[in-house]
Amino acid sequence: MRTRRLVNSVLAGLLAVAGSVVSLTAASPAQAAPPGARDVTAVLFNWNFDSIARECVQRLGPAGYGYVQVSPPQEQIQGGQWWTAYQPVSYRVQSRLGDRAQFENMVDTCAAAGVGVVVDTVINHMTAGSGTGTGGSAYTKYDYPNAPYSDWDFNSCRQNISDYTNRGNVQNCELVGLADLNTGKDYVRQRIADYMNDLLSLGVAGFRIDAAKHMPAADLAAIRALLDDPNVYWKQEVIHGAGEAVQPNEYLGNGDVQEFRYGRDLKRVFENENLAYLRNFGEGWGYLPDGPAAVFVDNHDTERNGSTLNYRSGANYTLANVFMLAWPYGSPDVHSGYEFSDHDAGPPNNGRVNACWQDGWKCQHAWPEIESMVAFRNATNGQPVTDWWDNGNDAIAFGRGDRGFVAINHEGSALTRTYQTSLAPGTYCDVQTGNPVTVNGSRQFTATLGSNTALALQPTCG
Repeated sequence: MRTRRLVNSVLAGLLAVAGSVVSLTAASPAQAAPPGARDVTAVLFNWNFDSIARECVQRLGPAGYGYVQVSPPQEQIQGGQWWTAYQPVSYRVQSRLGDRAQFENMVDTCAAAGVGVVVDTVINHMTAGSGTGTGGSAYTKYDYPNAPYSDWDFNSCRQNISDYTNRGNVQNCELVGLADLNTGKDYVRQRIADYMNDLLSLGVAGFRIDAAKHMPAADLAAIRALLDDPNVYWKQEVIHGAGEAVQPNEYLGNGDVQEFRYGRDLKRVFENENLAYLRNFGEGWGYLPDGPAAVFVDNHDTERNGSTLNYRSGANYTLANVFMLAWPYGSPDVHSGYEFSDHDAGPPNNGRVNACWQDGWKCQHAWPEIESMVAFRNATNGQPVTDWWDNGNDAIAFGRGDRGFVAINHEGSALTRTYQTSLAPGTYCDVQTGNPVTVNGSRQFTATLGSNTALALQPTCG
């Protein structure tokens, strides 16, 4: 299972770096819980490596996040836009977010705080043009001396993808003009594996495979087999499209797959339909199996293209994240980005985060309503959904066995009712407010929820 693979990776990283971690002067070491069934990933999109290291210590570890996903660390094209990180020039760890020493310090520091690093890994393609990379490497399209790749390492289709019902077109032609690597070649596979093995040697816990849909699943399996740790965790970006030639389930044999329908459907339900429909959300909606599904409310692409909710969506966004973290389907990513009005806008301060909620950094992972649910998810891990209730409209409630209970009021007015639970009688903490709630001898409690608020009970607030 995903959690076991990731935990083993973090434990190995902790053993490898013990005694060699560079301490931060900004904060004392995190008092994080020992690695366990912590499957929530904070995706700190375009944060630089030093800022991530600090956040692992100050917030991610203590909050119970198991993992942090970092933006592509390899040498990339220069430019202020966010997407420059997705145009590699070489496999040197030298991006605008930091150099190799800063990356290694981040990995070590996060591991010491109990947080594994998952790397957004760009291996399908290189660049769309020519120039000099962030590490000083000169390149032209189809010729990357410091990769090194030459013309014959790329697929022969030198046109943009135009037909998603044609497998060959999707996997051999160019994604928005980016030079498409021929991952069927042994040399290309080995170079990609060398890059990933280098990252493994630095202690990373896993990989997100960008644009996985544009590489045959068999090619990715062959690359994975070349890794020093072929069982390392990875999740693959395979966007579902009805009627398309390439489907997400083809990639399940390689590892987790991102379930894009999840975020799209949450947007539709929270904006236009009834939360009552979520009673069987997940496999019951025809999604990927629970175990290998990687889920999210939004990511760096979907927050910009409008296919999902985003930070501008108000209570819909906050409550959707609360639901995701409370609901036992898939392994959740909490996206954390920055304000933008221009679709192409890169990160403030070139990725340096001086403090959350300054300079445009939104820090969704730290919103109290969202952050508090990470501990709730950890506390209720492995427990089934029990005691479902809904009003047929936009108020729902459900338990997580005898360890937790959640209620969400997405109605336009306050709601007062008595809830039946499977919780033992006693006093519980509502992690959304920090207030105590008493469950009586009949395993019931009464609460009033304001419009667009939630309640989440667990045994303690600590």
